[in-house]
Amino acid sequence: MRLDWRSYPLRLREPLRISRATMPGRTAVQLDLSHDGGTGHGEVVTSVYYGLDLATICGLLTGLRHRVRAYGEPETLLAELPALAAQLPAGVLAALDAAVHDLLARRAGAPLHRWLGRPTPAPAATARTIGLVAPGHAHTTARELARRGFQLVKIKCGDAADLARIAAVRAAMPHARLLLDPNGAWTPEQTVRLLDTLRPHTIDAVEQPIAPGTPHLLAWISARTDVPLIADEDAATADHLHALVGAVTGINVKIAKCGGVHAAQQIAATARTHGMDLMLGCLVASSLGIAPAVHLTDDARWIDLDGHLLLADDPWTGIGGHDGILRLTGEPGLGVRAAR
Repeated sequence: MRLDWRSYPLRLREPLRISRATMPGRTAVQLDLSHDGGTGHGEVVTSVYYGLDLATICGLLTGLRHRVRAYGEPETLLAELPALAAQLPAGVLAALDAAVHDLLARRAGAPLHRWLGRPTPAPAATARTIGLVAPGHAHTTARELARRGFQLVKIKCGDAADLARIAAVRAAMPHARLLLDPNGAWTPEQTVRLLDTLRPHTIDAVEQPIAPGTPHLLAWISARTDVPLIADEDAATADHLHALVGAVTGINVKIAKCGGVHAAQQIAATARTHGMDLMLGCLVASSLGIAPAVHLTDDARWIDLDGHLLLADDPWTGIGGHDGILRLTGEPGLGVRAAR
């Protein structure tokens, strides 16, 4: 097997501001895993929050190149991925995981979900994120999203304009489902107070309202509101879920956060045993980086796979979403292809 990679910029249509940072774009690294005339692809993106810059990613891939060649067969690499989890950041592992799954499913002539033995996901409504923008801008954006067909919107929170921003989006989209995401910026008391104030706007769920690390406080919030809580950073692995039983309604599974398709399926299965619902989330990425999760959408109550929709120019295509609906092509592997 041969492992190659290349990097390219991902520029956003507009900078995405959340409670902890403002991001104009990312750098993506495309992995190409080749064997016996076939090639599978994966993508990892830079992230300050996860400590991944371009030099770090490329250094790790350089160290992996000889090891991948020594595995010989993609099936061997697939079996060794869990052992690599202790040695690689989750984002890099997820990209390698995507590439080997893409390679094997392409070789079998099957879409990834079928190769995994999963049902074909129905076209799925995805959320579209509105960042920490002025309420007037949020209203204009929401009106355009409604015109295009979106019925699920995620509103970033964490500043003084939260209430006005949410009200502006609701006014523009009176029938849409609204998700809130403060990225851990609220306190427990503030969360309860704001959710009570927002009751007339019918909030569908709130994601990680408080800083991670205190799941008992998520339970405290849940006991005082009927708005479903979704854990994100507090639910990075299947082992984390035990502390969240009874504390939250659902968990956010991100392929780039947990380390790949196999890990995501394990977390989802564990969540189901505990009666928790699933959100599928993402980082800002191209269609290549988002595609693995689209093959898992049959499991999810909430789908937030809009990273490619925030881009000014997506270098890959094949998962749709521009009208609010994700659709797989049915092509083998991940089902994506270069846009040009």
